[in-house]
Amino acid sequence: MGLPAEEADDHRVKKPGEGADAALVEAFLRANPAWLAEHPALYGVLTPPARVHGEGLADHMAAMLRVERERADGVLAAGRATAGLAGRVQDAVLALLRSADPADCVSGEMPGILAVDAAHLCLEGEHPGTRRLPDGAVARLLDGRQVVFRDAPSDVRMLHAEAAGLARYDALVRVPGEGPAALVALLARDRHVLDPAQGVGPLVFLGRAVAAALGR
Repeated sequence: MGLPAEEADDHRVKKPGEGADAALVEAFLRANPAWLAEHPALYGVLTPPARVHGEGLADHMAAMLRVERERADGVLAAGRATAGLAGRVQDAVLALLRSADPADCVSGEMPGILAVDAAHLCLEGEHPGTRRLPDGAVARLLDGRQVVFRDAPSDVRMLHAEAAGLARYDALVRVPGEGPAALVALLARDRHVLDPAQGVGPLVFLGRAVAAALGR
């Protein structure tokens, strides 16, 4: 036995855009016609209006398309940057394989390969061609992380020696394994060269490759 017409109306599932909530939304937008334009991020979750609804909606359609295009461009740019860093790290690892002196390779060849201004292998111990760090410095600098990106570092002389005058941005990469705690310090004047948006994966791999070259 079916429900009376009044009860059936109460029990039917309302479609989006119906009822008091929709009326409130419509009233708000009519009272604040510039609100959507001032909150462009919302265009990314709205369904595009059909052109048949009128030429007046063309600007809204264009805004939605612009938001999606900007989002896609950002994803593609991040992907290209990550791919570029990964390729440079692969070349740096190949240079390590060819070199008989890992510390010399880090400071001599890697800056050109990685497009940075300077690179140093830093250890809490003595090793030819490396920067000597005080005990506990690696743990303090990395704070449990594999890679740390820094703006305007204050301890440039300890890590970057004669290249300290170039210091604007650096990345510190853990060199794992047995023996004295160690890291690779990369220095750049250009923020984009050491941009955290490029990801830490390639640099983590670089740290492991340096560890392997040192026989750690």
